[in-house]
Amino acid sequence: MNLVITDVPENVGADGDVQANMDTSSGSLEMDLGHLEGPDLTVTVDYSTAKAIFVEGNPQAGMQAFMAGKIKVQGDMTKLMAMQSGAPDPAAQETAKKIAEITE
Repeated sequence: MNLVITDVPENVGADGDVQANMDTSSGSLEMDLGHLEGPDLTVTVDYSTAKAIFVEGNPQAGMQAFMAGKIKVQGDMTKLMAMQSGAPDPAAQETAKKIAEITE
């Protein structure tokens, strides 16, 4: 899954949008900057919503933003639904905790 995060504040160190990806092809979730070639889907979301979902771990924020049209999905929506229903990986939870510690 490719991810485009818009409206990124200047103090975050990004110049405009952030392009990232979430790859599960190896059997575990890997996150990195940049886009994958030929992704199943691309999700575009604003910075504050991305922070609420990925850093604060608030799934309700994601659902509310989607219903309000703040999240745009291109591609296979079933892949997004499958990722959402999966149990959190302990390593991913630890990574999210570390990200939260360094995020404003």
